[in-house]
Amino acid sequence: MSIRPWRDIERRECRRIMVGDVPVGGGAPIAVQSMTNTLTSDAKATLQQIEEIAEAGADIVRVSCPDEASTAAMKEICSYSSVPIVADIHFHYKRAIEAAKAGAACLRINPGNIGAEARVKEVIQAAKDNGCSMRIGVNGGSLERHLLEKYGEPCPEAMIESALDHARILQENDFHEFKISVKASDLFLTVAAYQGLSDAIDCPLHLGVTEAGGARIGSVKSAIGLGSLLWAGIGDTIRISLSADPVEEVKVGFDLLKSLGLRHRGINIISCPSCARQGFEVIKTVEILEEKLAHISTPMTLSIIGCVVNGPGEARETDIGFTGGGADQGMVYIAGLPDHKMSNDKMVDHIVELVEKKAVEIEAARQLTAAE
Repeated sequence: MSIRPWRDIERRECRRIMVGDVPVGGGAPIAVQSMTNTLTSDAKATLQQIEEIAEAGADIVRVSCPDEASTAAMKEICSYSSVPIVADIHFHYKRAIEAAKAGAACLRINPGNIGAEARVKEVIQAAKDNGCSMRIGVNGGSLERHLLEKYGEPCPEAMIESALDHARILQENDFHEFKISVKASDLFLTVAAYQGLSDAIDCPLHLGVTEAGGARIGSVKSAIGLGSLLWAGIGDTIRISLSADPVEEVKVGFDLLKSLGLRHRGINIISCPSCARQGFEVIKTVEILEEKLAHISTPMTLSIIGCVVNGPGEARETDIGFTGGGADQGMVYIAGLPDHKMSNDKMVDHIVELVEKKAVEIEAARQLTAAE
């Protein structure tokens, strides 16, 4: 039992599906996704970006398939990708069939533009024949015409109805390897739709605030929307949609999960905003450390605090810490305890060395435990 029950998040129970070799739902770790923005028909460029996204930690990568040239390139892309590929399909249901045959692990279809039920059934058969899962991707900006006429505007009820209508088609055709998303650029609409959907069906949910904007505002909107849902236990896989480098989407996604204690990857730096009491240049130091420690994927906590007001207390809760103490030096903390002093000018390299050493120790212990 946790000694901090106020920190526990009880995740929504749902069934599990597989996206390639990545489990989604059913208590599996929340998967982080992003999407390429290269021309899919350029397999070399697309694969290069996929690997950059995967190197940042992404579990799954989505690739748009707008034309035959794109699905023709999917065979090479899926063959050489180190992570499962989701084929993003709009308008042309045949692209979904082609992508399934080419090796896509999952097919994303949009109820608002994929076409009649007969076409959806053909896509379902292709998914069955090729071992694909599917995502029903409802978008507030592309709802079916009859739902817009019924409700007058995009609203949670319309998005939920769209999702459940297509889920019914899949279920009636004995296909259950699917997840659902109900995204909108309005975070209030998004959250309300996911809240309603989470009570209406037991499949995994893919979270996102679509067209969230640039790196800063998009991250803020996503943190509010997705954060509130994840805090309530809703969500099994996420994508942060930013008008920015897809790698940044992955970084923000992990930072969000890390902040909620739902998944940990890399260094979690706890640092103060700095003030006149700081014993060293905190802001610049943190910037340098973030860059120098970006290669560390091992979960670890590091506190960098400018003075002794909160420094010792924060260091007590982290793996490694440094607190400014004046006289051009500060205290280094190991496992929450004061260990030794270090001059400010040598502190960065020393902290990097300590973190790298600790990462090796953690990984060695993890491998030993796995072997036992």
